[in-house]
Amino acid sequence: MLTWLWHYIRPYRLQLTGALLALVITSGLTLALGQGVKLMIDQGFVEGSTSGLWQALQVFLGLTLAMAAGSYCRLYLVSWLGERVVADIRKDLYGRLVKLHPGFYEENHSGEIQSRITTDTTLLQSVIGSEISFALRNTLMFSGGLVLMAISNLKLTLIVLVAVPLVIFPLLFIGRKVRSLSKISQDRIATAGAWVGESLQNIKVVQAFNREQLVIDKFNEAAEQAFEVAIKRVGTRAALIGLVMLLVLSAVGSMMYIGGRDVLAGNLSGGELAAFVFYAIIVAGSMAAVTEVYGELQRAAGAVDRIRELQAIKSEILDPEHPLSPESVAGQLTLNQVTYSYPSRPEQPAIKELTLNIKAGERIALVGPSGAGKSTIFDLLLRFREPQSGSIALDDVAINSMKPARLRSHFALVPQHPVLFSANVWENLRYGNPEATDDEVIAAAKAAHADEFIQNLPQGYSSDLGERGVKLSGGQQQRMAIARAILRDPEVLLLDEATSALDAQSEYLVQQALNQLMKDRTTLVIAHRLATITHVDRIAVMDKGQLVAIGTHEELLESSPLYQRLAKLQFGTV
Repeated sequence: MLTWLWHYIRPYRLQLTGALLALVITSGLTLALGQGVKLMIDQGFVEGSTSGLWQALQVFLGLTLAMAAGSYCRLYLVSWLGERVVADIRKDLYGRLVKLHPGFYEENHSGEIQSRITTDTTLLQSVIGSEISFALRNTLMFSGGLVLMAISNLKLTLIVLVAVPLVIFPLLFIGRKVRSLSKISQDRIATAGAWVGESLQNIKVVQAFNREQLVIDKFNEAAEQAFEVAIKRVGTRAALIGLVMLLVLSAVGSMMYIGGRDVLAGNLSGGELAAFVFYAIIVAGSMAAVTEVYGELQRAAGAVDRIRELQAIKSEILDPEHPLSPESVAGQLTLNQVTYSYPSRPEQPAIKELTLNIKAGERIALVGPSGAGKSTIFDLLLRFREPQSGSIALDDVAINSMKPARLRSHFALVPQHPVLFSANVWENLRYGNPEATDDEVIAAAKAAHADEFIQNLPQGYSSDLGERGVKLSGGQQQRMAIARAILRDPEVLLLDEATSALDAQSEYLVQQALNQLMKDRTTLVIAHRLATITHVDRIAVMDKGQLVAIGTHEELLESSPLYQRLAKLQFGTV
């Protein structure tokens, strides 16, 4: 764990050095207090000297003041280091996650991933900003205390040292158990958090079907499982700390008894015994503190394991070693013998030996029953997925030889279910073009017939849309998505049921805007309602991942039984 953390701590070696220096100084000053105690007893109380007592008090107060200043520096620097390192880990982790292939998020709960970014890294912040410093300080105190004890009285020191090996062995054994339980505990907490996120995001469905108690019961079950594992971990740590305290304090008690006898026999001064007891208490307290911190470090190690598992995941979509970047793109698309199967269904190809040539500026509609592979084609074109065989080219350049970011800059997608973010209208529309001026944004909104309802929002274009655009109706969300695509001004336009959520009047208006947008640019339209695509240049009929027919609306009514059946179902007659 420390090796992995060093990668993030290394850039801040100056702050780390300052923290370690303050730590060493404060530890030394704390140990020096024992000599102040010795002076107060031997030169003040025993000799009955008021001046000696005053001098000893001055030394003691001076050490205390210096220790307080050192403690401030140590605490500030290690806390700063903890916050800084965890912020860097979070940024690094999120930067990796955003670049992972979309298929990863179809197989993993977003809530569980969020838990690793937030909960697990928060645990690390506590460890870096507090626990490691605390452990180092107490280790120094333990070592220094032992040395000073040995210098003061070797016989009594050996009595205390008997307990050390008895402490170390259970520390190592039980520590491994704590680490294992900590990782399981974090996994259970993440599972509970994932269920919370999923149920609350779909609260309308939960309440519409009166399933509030069902989701409550499932969450309660997950919370109880997390509690049970946490209690096992807490019990194991408590047993470890209790055992250490018993062994160490028993040794200290034995030492005090023997030392007391030496004082009564005149072999040891009261001040020397007091100083020795002071060091022994520091050693015992440091040992107990290190034991407790060791348990926290094992818990943090479990969190680090979870974070490193996430960091180790590699995206299936990578930049090519020698990327090609066409100077200009007209929008010609070529799919040649493309086959793709989803990892969960490798024996059932979603796309099978598909060959399709689309000219620059041509408008193509993809139709067919659900599961025919229409949306998968969009994923393959955008390189969200890689085909198992075959090739896809944009203007005769293989898309897997282009950087994904460069490839996607030539496309604009209007999904079937519009995606909006917790931001205002300006920010949501500028996803299409971050450099767009206010006038260009407004012009795109007008083209998508979205300007009117945007102007009626409480703050107009500055209105916040809520999570996933919840403050807008379905039709309004779709017009926002269309405006975003208009603003992007791409060479290739991908429309996935772009007018499915619109009423008849809005659909007519938006269709006019789309017709204008589609002029002189390659367009692929996924449509279930055939009435919306009769005007396109060609219609590709898909079934079970294969292209079964292609032609104009009139040609397919004559030649394709599947298209005839779809048309009859929708139009009532062919």
